[in-house]
Amino acid sequence: MPSRPRTAATGAALAAAAVLLCPAAAEARPPAPAAPSWSAAPTGPARTSFYLEGPPGTALTDRLAVRNPSGRPVTVRLAGAGGDGAGAWLALAPDRVTVPPRTRASVPFTVAVPRDAAPGSHPGTLTVTDGTPGAPTRIPLRLRVTGPTLSALTVEHLAVIRRGAAAVIRYTLVNRGNTALRPRLALRADGLFGPLLRRPARPLPGVLGPGARTDRTETWPDPPALDAVDVTLTATAAGGAQDTATAGYTTVPWGAGAALLLLAAGGGGGAVRWRRRRTARAAATGGAVPDGGCAGPPERPGARPAGGARPAPEPARPRTAATTTTTTTAATTGSGVRA
Repeated sequence: MPSRPRTAATGAALAAAAVLLCPAAAEARPPAPAAPSWSAAPTGPARTSFYLEGPPGTALTDRLAVRNPSGRPVTVRLAGAGGDGAGAWLALAPDRVTVPPRTRASVPFTVAVPRDAAPGSHPGTLTVTDGTPGAPTRIPLRLRVTGPTLSALTVEHLAVIRRGAAAVIRYTLVNRGNTALRPRLALRADGLFGPLLRRPARPLPGVLGPGARTDRTETWPDPPALDAVDVTLTATAAGGAQDTATAGYTTVPWGAGAALLLLAAGGGGGAVRWRRRRTARAAATGGAVPDGGCAGPPERPGARPAGGARPAPEPARPRTAATTTTTTTAATTGSGVRA
């Protein structure tokens, strides 16, 4: 069986090559960054983060402990991070500290809370690095601003715009309070013949900070082709914040609109022509036509009313004293002639 020695020899050669190549491969790998010889943490026992609390307009202080157990000095740099919260309000008198060998340094810092800071939580981070490659040391900085909180939210600039076969609902959400909000939005649309759209309240992405505003849109894929619609948006958030806005939306197809315009134009022209004919006829016959051109022919004297009843007789005129005297005199004169 001649194949076995050849297989064994081949395996031995491969193993020897692997042994020879492994040290070279290990040397080619970049060395892992060494752990820092120093450490940073809040002063005090068993503290893993900073916690500060105070009203707007105050300056809150704390201290950072940097330990250097090595035999050479270490220089570290400090900085704040965290957007517009405590990290941005962090003030470091020395932002670069050199710690001697086998020494601990206590570094003070201040958080200046703005006067217009909203009550609530404003987290941040204090970072410490020595300038060598590797991740910096990050220490959480938890700041709570005290004071009365106000949750207020408004829906503004609501409008519905036709886009082809669909409709786009545009609106603006504004945080009118002093706390950060996570708004929820409900949408409904009602036409002349009943409800058309119902979308229950759902959370919107992102957080709306105090005084912030955001422009948003909602798509309505199948609005009615012919209707008068009221679109209503209701925005809510924690703390009792709520607001509702309504906008009208009337849809009329182009063909129906053109037909209505032509019908209105035709009816108006016919009315003008009819009035002109009535005015000309009245002028030819001598009849007066009041404003509006709709008067009938003038009535004839003594004409019977339209109901068919005869007019009431005129009342008898009372006899005067002169008539009575003349009648008596004539009667007396007649009696004398007969005698």
